[in-house]
Amino acid sequence: MTDIDNGNAGTRAQGAPRREPDRWLRPSTIIAIAQLLGTSLWFSANSAAADLAKAWNVTAADIGWLTSAVQAGFITGTLIMALFGLADRYAASRIFALSAVVGALFNAGFALIAQGLPEALVYRFFVGLSLAGIYPLGMKLIVSWEPSRTGVALAHLVAMLTLGTALPHLLRELGADLPWQSIVLASSALAVIGSILIYTLGDGPFLPGRDRRRDYGKRPSAAGSGVLAAFKVRGFRAAAWGYFGHMWELYAFWTVVPVLVARTGLSVLFPALGVPGISFAIIAAGALGCVAGGMLTRRYDSAAVALGALFISGLAGGIFALFWQVLPPAATLALMLVWGAAVVADSPQFSALSARSCPPDLVGSALAIQNSIGFAITVVSIALTAALLERVGLDAVWILVPGPVVGLLGFLLTARKRRTGPVSG
Repeated sequence: MTDIDNGNAGTRAQGAPRREPDRWLRPSTIIAIAQLLGTSLWFSANSAAADLAKAWNVTAADIGWLTSAVQAGFITGTLIMALFGLADRYAASRIFALSAVVGALFNAGFALIAQGLPEALVYRFFVGLSLAGIYPLGMKLIVSWEPSRTGVALAHLVAMLTLGTALPHLLRELGADLPWQSIVLASSALAVIGSILIYTLGDGPFLPGRDRRRDYGKRPSAAGSGVLAAFKVRGFRAAAWGYFGHMWELYAFWTVVPVLVARTGLSVLFPALGVPGISFAIIAAGALGCVAGGMLTRRYDSAAVALGALFISGLAGGIFALFWQVLPPAATLALMLVWGAAVVADSPQFSALSARSCPPDLVGSALAIQNSIGFAITVVSIALTAALLERVGLDAVWILVPGPVVGLLGFLLTARKRRTGPVSG
């Protein structure tokens, strides 16, 4: 499949039922809710940033390293998933459920056992390792249940991931008088609930069955070379370019939102919300952006929606970098809400394009390797942004702008070759 927006995202497995069983909730809704609960582990440490700064005498850059430890664990996990074909060899629902429980345990260890930054980095790394079995496997579960509406369903899934990212900030706001450990432990409890939901749901009837061996387990190198073959497909390469540019901006932005809120005086303008409440609103706006993007795919293709969101987020970042010193607080908040809505709205559409473009029997592994590379990029952007914030203040936001620019150009130039050059993939 070389078309960039091919609508056929999957095939029905041999012997699978022709229709999904009757349920009071759509499978995609159950998966999205579980994703919300499971991914609350991701930024649980960031919600405790102020408390950790006092208790452990850490800086904003150190909090950035805690986030980078999660990203590094996620990269390691997705790379293992992709190269050994685990995401396509075993039941996605079982991997998701087990990963959510393990992640909850390591997150609890961070709250109850870690006594300083070095120990915390180890626990956060293993939380990230566990998240590798949640996020990409959630996407595969969506494709396995509802391949005919991948763009819309993945939009809802990433909306829940976004809310899961913002959720610790809301928990911090609601439990302002509670110890930070209680907020982190609440994230662990939510992840366990998500595990139960997915274990009960199981895998969908679409995509090839797990009895297909494809050399996985016998020759890991063959599995790795197989998934890398997805990059020979032009549609997958174009979507990957957009996704990688988007990832340069996304997690660095989410990491520094509390710092941006604090240093622009927004918490003074809205004292009832404070830094955690405003941070939650800005990050959670991305869920609305994802849902709106999914609705737009009913009229426009996923590529147009993804590129539009990427352009808006890059533009918002550039405006903030240029004018943050002179913008009134209300205008700054409006700009950051737009930025928060657009910065993640492209993610489900790029993932949908990738899932539609690669061979159905490689969907899990292809999405895992794309995630792995994308999150490797976030480690660099988070570290650079956090370090520059310490040195030059909010002007460091400029470092985020190249991501959308490279993503837009990479996608458009790769896609354009299909029309102006020979088709090689």
